[in-house]
Formats: sequence, C-alpha cells, structure tokens
Amino acid sequence: AILEAMPPSQTWPTQIGSSTAIIVQTDGGTLQGSVDKAGQCLFDCAVSAGFGIGTPVHGVGDGAPWIADQVEKRFGTQGSYLIDFYHACDYLSAAAKAIEDALQEEKAWMDAQKNRLKTNQAHIVVQELEAHLEPVSSSDNEAPVRQCHRYLSNRPNQLNYKDAIANGLPIGSGEIESAHRYVVQQRMKRAGAWWLAQNAEHMLALRLNRANRKWNCYWQQTTASKYEDITTSL
Repeated sequence: AILEAMPPSQTWPTQIGSSTAIIVQTDGGTLQGSVDKAGQCLFDCAVSAGFGIGTPVHGVGDGAPWIADQVEKRFGTQGSYLIDFYHACDYLSAAAKAIEDALQEEKAWMDAQKNRLKTNQAHIVVQELEAHLEPVSSSDNEAPVRQCHRYLSNRPNQLNYKDAIANGLPIGSGEIESAHRYVVQQRMKRAGAWWLAQNAEHMLALRLNRANRKWNCYWQQTTASKYEDITTSL
C-alpha cells in the first residue's frame, strides 16, 4: 500500500516532505527535501501504519546507502533493510553475460547464483565473481563482474532473502516503483503541464490520499477543521 504521513494538526501538507510513500520505496511522495527530511517522512509513515514499541520494520530498496542509513537511524534494532532482489539480479545478469559465452550456460550460471542468494549463500556468489574479475586496468564501464562483486561485497548485511521469504515478506520493491508511474507521473507529467513546487506538493498529497483509500476521511477532517475555525472566530 502507499501511505501518506501527515501531522494530525495539519490539513494541508504545506511543509516540504510532509507526505511520503511506503517504507520500502526510495522515492517518497515529496518533490523536495533533504535526506533527513525523507527519513523523518519514512518514520511518520510507519507510525501512521501502526509502528510502535516492538514493531519490526522491513525495508527494501535499491542499495543507495542513505536509505539503509535512514532505516537504521529511525528504527534502530527494530528495522532491517534488504537489497531489492531484482536490482541485485540486474548486476548478476550483466556479470553472467561477461562470464559465460553461450546463452544456455549463462542462464544456468544466473539461476545458480539467484538460488544461492535466496538461501543466504551470498558469500559463495562473491567467491564465484572473484574468479572472473576483470583486470584492474579495465574501467568500470567495461567491468560488469567487478561492479557486481563490489555491489554485493559492500552490502553483506542486506542480503538476508532466506528469512524474508520464510516470513512472507517482500524481497522486491517493484510494486511501489510501478505505483510511482500511475500515482505520481500520470497526473504530474501531462503534456504541457508545469507546476509551482507548493501546488505540486498539494496535488501529490491528494493523489496519495486517494490511493490509500483515505479520500473521504481526508475531506471529512478538512471540513471539520474549517467548521471549527469558523465557529471559533464567531
């Protein structure tokens, strides 16, 4: 689900970063803001979904260090972070093409490494890649095996797919990434459209509310707040 986090006293998300997408996604429901602001949005989003003492938080993302850092900073020992499996497979696929010449062998090699990742044998995948590392003189653009090796080696604690699968937790963030297209871009990127930042933030908040099935609740709260303001001023 897509969540929209908003302070209870605030009817319009007038501050940058006051709305966001769910915990597994790198792209939040805001157009601007710092890493710490995005992390706070992440936390607010979790709270609105029921996060509390003892609640485990499972995060999935593309491996950008700042995302994992924010999950750790905001949720501490209650949070865990997993590299999007299909993003990791993109790196493996590029490496497979460099390692194996024949398509059948390439597929067999790829399937073996995917199975190892899913059974918490990432260290064996790394060892397999080490045997095929390109020369140091090769640039990164010409060294897909090196790129994959570095990507996995730098994230040993973010590859626990086995436990995620056993607990019925997602190992990919594709559902939310696709939502970015039909929730955000479909409305915001219409031909000839342009936005002031503040107006875009408001429209995005409305889109998220509707996607979360909170449309009626939002307008009831807004109407009640305006009615209270009117009666208080009388």
